[in-house]
Amino acid sequence: MGGGNDLVLGDLENIWFEYDKQNDILYINFGYDVEDADESILTNNNVVVRIKNRRVVSLTVFDFSKRVSLE
Repeated sequence: MGGGNDLVLGDLENIWFEYDKQNDILYINFGYDVEDADESILTNNNVVVRIKNRRVVSLTVFDFSKRVSLE
């Protein structure tokens, strides 16, 4: 995801969230279904960005409770 690689978010009308408490992972999906991704990128802050056709289809946030002070 270097410079000039503009991405767009997927279906913003149908965002859904799922929290896996046991593993402390928040899944954010853009659209009704989980789509296969062309590419997955792990960011420096431990978030996986899944991309299909230059469109972000989901985010996976690891250690979610620590980020929002739930622990």
